[in-house]
Amino acid sequence: MDSIICWLAVRFVPSRPPPATAFLKRESATFVLCDSPLNAAVMSAPFMALRRCCQRPALLGVAARPWSSSSASSPPLHTRVLLFLTQRFYDVEMLLSWRFLQRRKGIQKRNAYYGYTQQLYGADLASAYYILSLRGGFRYAGQPEWFRSDRRGKFNWDFLDHKETPLEEVDMSYTVINYSGLGNLQGQKSLRTLSVRGCPEVDDWFLARLHVFQDSLEELDISHCPRITTGGLAALRNLKGLRRLDVSSLPGISSPGLLVILLEEMLPQCQVVATGYDLSLRQEGGEELEGHMQGPR
Repeated sequence: MDSIICWLAVRFVPSRPPPATAFLKRESATFVLCDSPLNAAVMSAPFMALRRCCQRPALLGVAARPWSSSSASSPPLHTRVLLFLTQRFYDVEMLLSWRFLQRRKGIQKRNAYYGYTQQLYGADLASAYYILSLRGGFRYAGQPEWFRSDRRGKFNWDFLDHKETPLEEVDMSYTVINYSGLGNLQGQKSLRTLSVRGCPEVDDWFLARLHVFQDSLEELDISHCPRITTGGLAALRNLKGLRRLDVSSLPGISSPGLLVILLEEMLPQCQVVATGYDLSLRQEGGEELEGHMQGPR
């Protein structure tokens, strides 16, 4: 580094002859710089600044070495974003966990039990308000009109005119109804049709709680629910009055053909609808069941 400073000091001596006094001072400084060893007593403030300026590009080059190469100046944007996320892995993980917890709290809040509303307006209006708050729809018994929420969650408040009228049909398709929210409907003893098509929170516990409608429920649509398994469908055996059951496109079902046959045996008076499955799976399930039944013989 000292030889570099000497070379820079000699290299950048201006070609235009300066005044005599300045030339003598600079020449003497050059002579001292080149012929005598560098130490803190001889080196002046300008040369210390020059030395620091020579060291700074070296440090910058070392810091920028991962980002530069002989062929490319800098990595693409997506690479830099991935590197940034890798360095902030725990921060991103904490943010996602916080977001998941907030979402779960929001779902639980929307499925809270409307006990205070039931005390003021009755069980029928409380159930109706709960359905509309989740952007669902319903129809009163003996009434042809359906009450539904729009995409913004707004609805017509005329449903308050039917205070003592029970609900007959409920459509909760693609809503966030869950096991806890079902408690707001268990007082509906005249419920004939229930649709929870495509509900992401409907699971086996939800199906097990449907026994409260065993005396009235006739049609049930649980298609496209990702959290339903074969164990939850076994709880439907309590719905003896069921006339139509839709179990189409359930991703949690491993053997849909076998399942359909079991449901038909469990609910002989019910029409089981199962679309969206591979027909070969139904044939294999039927052959497996037939072989199982012929085995004990």
